[in-house]
Amino acid sequence: MTRTAIIIPCYNEAERLKPSAFVNFAAENRSVHFIFVNDGSSDDTPAVIAELATTDPDRFLHVDLKRNAGKAEAVRRGFLRAFEDTCDYIGFWDADLSTPLDTIGAFTDLLSDDTIQIVIGARVRLLGRTIVRKRSRHYLGRVFATLAGTVLRIPVYDTQCGAKLFRNTQALRRVFSRRFMARWIFDVEVLARCIILARHAGSSLSDGIIEYPLPCWVGRGGSKVGYSAFLKAPLELARIFAILYLPGVSHLYAKKFL
Repeated sequence: MTRTAIIIPCYNEAERLKPSAFVNFAAENRSVHFIFVNDGSSDDTPAVIAELATTDPDRFLHVDLKRNAGKAEAVRRGFLRAFEDTCDYIGFWDADLSTPLDTIGAFTDLLSDDTIQIVIGARVRLLGRTIVRKRSRHYLGRVFATLAGTVLRIPVYDTQCGAKLFRNTQALRRVFSRRFMARWIFDVEVLARCIILARHAGSSLSDGIIEYPLPCWVGRGGSKVGYSAFLKAPLELARIFAILYLPGVSHLYAKKFL
């Protein structure tokens, strides 16, 4: 049986976090365990997570960051904790469960193909699928995704969906070994690091990555990512372009984790 670790980054999520949803899912899916990372919350999030962990300490782990470090670092610290255990797959999921937990099974099924290394959720509005998202965020997201795909030079549809699952490999450990430069679009930097590692190995990232159109995604409101992030994203994209394609910058950046 494969073992999956899902990181749940949490910053002031006491009102949105639903412990019963995790307990019920874990009871029916013994191969999945969760790592909750409290990112320096100022509300009751640490207490909610701690109480949840007492229900099944082996299935609900938690990491406590005393100061708010941002989602990128919270996710990274969760991965470092997951690397300490024997996991076949490691991913991260938004705490508000805008992507339902029962979608995890579809992700793991895709990773059962040994050629696939990464599965990314994609919020695509198709007949028979339920994608509920503010229209303004959808259009801004499409513009950003087009720019991100251009920078990465891969036809990715949705880099920012908060549901991603990775095969646990030495390369993945390298990807998460150092802090991320990007704060708002670290998902793109994750893919950029994967591209650099694939390039170093003489392969192509597009050979091992797949996007999965989510059957259901419902925006819950209360997102910590405001519209100002869309204004800061182009600068972070420019930095990612530099680490991918400017020889001197790319060499120095890659040297940190190759």
